[in-house]
Amino acid sequence: MRSFLEAFFPEIIEKMDNTQQDAYCIFDSQVLTTFVSSLYLAGVFACLVAGHVTRKVGRRNSMLIGASFFLVGAILNCAAVNIYMLVIGRIFLGFAVGFTNQVRVVRSTGLGGYSRRGAFRSIFHFFLNVGMFVADLVNYRANTIPGWGWRLSLGVGIIPAVVILVGAIFIPDSPNSLVLRGKVDEARHSLRRIRGRTADVDVELKDIMRAAEEGGRHKSGVFRRILLREYRPHLVMAIFIPLFFELTGMIVVTVFAPLLFYTIGFTSQKAILGSIITDVVSLASISVAALSVDRFGRRFLFKLGGGVLLVCLVGMTWIFGAELGTNGGKAMPRPYAVAVVALVCLFVAGFGISWGPLKWIIPSEIFPLEVRSAGQSMSESISLTLTFVQTQSFLAMLCSFKYGSFAYNAAWVVVMTAFIIAFLPETKGVPIEAMARSGHAIGTGSASSNRHRSRRPHQTNRLTGRFKCKRL
Repeated sequence: MRSFLEAFFPEIIEKMDNTQQDAYCIFDSQVLTTFVSSLYLAGVFACLVAGHVTRKVGRRNSMLIGASFFLVGAILNCAAVNIYMLVIGRIFLGFAVGFTNQVRVVRSTGLGGYSRRGAFRSIFHFFLNVGMFVADLVNYRANTIPGWGWRLSLGVGIIPAVVILVGAIFIPDSPNSLVLRGKVDEARHSLRRIRGRTADVDVELKDIMRAAEEGGRHKSGVFRRILLREYRPHLVMAIFIPLFFELTGMIVVTVFAPLLFYTIGFTSQKAILGSIITDVVSLASISVAALSVDRFGRRFLFKLGGGVLLVCLVGMTWIFGAELGTNGGKAMPRPYAVAVVALVCLFVAGFGISWGPLKWIIPSEIFPLEVRSAGQSMSESISLTLTFVQTQSFLAMLCSFKYGSFAYNAAWVVVMTAFIIAFLPETKGVPIEAMARSGHAIGTGSASSNRHRSRRPHQTNRLTGRFKCKRL
């Protein structure tokens, strides 16, 4: 948004108006990337704290804390008069992301039934992208308002902050969290609110209590315990899934899509319109993922998405290399610019059916109850750390590597798809309480009830067998 850049990043305006400027390097500004990435760095520290806070005060109260940070950050950004207020506001937003991300993943996992858990988790990702779509619509309109339009873009974040703050007051705390804090009667009441007041929740409640009792036998700190050998396979997946998520190249689309479209010759307004188009594609692909993840399984979607991402990144490498070359000094011809937009849309679709929702689903599924909050905190911290590194370095990498940036991500897509095929177990249909609590394998824990085993025995056995063969 030009008015925003003029107010806080005038050096970028000078590059945009320079017709001899290398297109790859227009937005290479450490001040700009610091503004963007400061949110993720703050989120790293918040995630580490949030895991401990969640176990002590419950998931609903942690959501209230996160919503308060959201509100303060949005107000500071909207009222900013210098770059320092912008960065401080982003830091508050980072604290909010750290708390709410950690809490809502653990909490929503506890609320979703095992047979439809993937679809339930995909709904969150769907509405996350609805928010991005609405934000781009606001940006599209705000971009036409001279002078103060950027304040509208940043200030609209106050609305979801208030919604989360008010909504968290009325939603029930998760049964798992209540049991861990010794509130069994409240947990039973919460289960009935979730499953229906006439539902028989006693079997499910016993599963949760058995898992909590198993975890309560170990009094050592959960962060120390999660490093034990018996949790090593879970920990490896919790580290590598967010690592590979960041290396897909999706950061180009989610954070820098308008800048990418501007690089290939779009005007500022058309660049935002291009982001809106990709948002629509993302929503459609996530809907497909929600309908298929519990039917075809996680591994199938990972492999399908990996193939689509690879094709798109190779295509973009070739087009950028052939048409912009290494100096980026000429405008991209219209047919090739249209081809780039099409490849970006296909890339978003491949990401939306695979790494997009599954990055949230897999880490939330694999940790046993006794270390789930700590495991999710660690996974979210790793994810936000890597996002910080990516946002801080991508524009500089694009300026230095040119079109080779896309080839770099293509190579990583090959590596991560091979990793998924070799090591990731299928978690479709496996109850959360059945995840491993011993050193043998995920899916062999004692919290799995006979009812669950009889309904999904082939799922648990396949899961167990793979991790016995693939000890990490």
